[in-house]
Amino acid sequence: MAQGFQRFSRDVFPARAALFEKLATTHRPTALFIGCSDARVVPELITQTDPGELFVIRTAGNIVPPYARGADGVAASVEYAVSALGVSDVIVCGHSACGAMTALASDGDLTGLPAVAGWLHHADASKARTDAGGELTRADRVTALVRDNVVAQLANLRTHPSVAKAMARNRVTLHGWVYDIGTGSAEMLDATGERFIALAG
Repeated sequence: MAQGFQRFSRDVFPARAALFEKLATTHRPTALFIGCSDARVVPELITQTDPGELFVIRTAGNIVPPYARGADGVAASVEYAVSALGVSDVIVCGHSACGAMTALASDGDLTGLPAVAGWLHHADASKARTDAGGELTRADRVTALVRDNVVAQLANLRTHPSVAKAMARNRVTLHGWVYDIGTGSAEMLDATGERFIALAG
C-alpha cells in the first residue's frame, strides 16, 4: 500500500493537481453512496466518479440502522451528507455474494462474532421479506435477500429526520441499486419500489 501511495504521488497526483488544489478548500459531493464494506465493491470505481463527487458510507451488508437518539456514526454521516453538504441523491447499493446476506440466508452460527450478529439484526426485516417469498435454493435465497435488504435499508433511511425533511422538500431522491461483481452489471429499484430493473445510464 505504501508503494501504491508513492505511485499515486508520483504518477497520478501531478496529472490531477488542479482538481486536488480545488478539493483542498471545497467539499461539495452531489451524492451519498451507502455501500457494503466488502473489498470487492469500490464505489468510485464502479461509478467512475472523481474524488469529491461521492460522500461514501460503507458498512457490513450496506446496512443503515433506523434512526435512534444517541451516538451513531452512520446516522451522523447521513445527517451531515444530507443536511450540511446538501447531496441531492442517496444510493443504497447491495451486491452479489454479500457475506453479510449469505450469513443471514444460511442462519449461520455467529456466536463467535457477537458484534456482527448484533449488527445483522438491522436486516431482520430483509430476512422476513425473503422468508415470506417461499422456498428458494441457497443461491437464490442470497440473491433475493440482497435485493430485499436494499429495500429494507431504504425504509430505515427514511426514518432519519434529515432524510425525511429533505424528501418532504424535494431536495433529495433515494435510489436502490444491486451490483453484480462477476458481470460488472447493476440493477436499480424501479419507481414502484418493488422491482429491480437494469440500471439506466
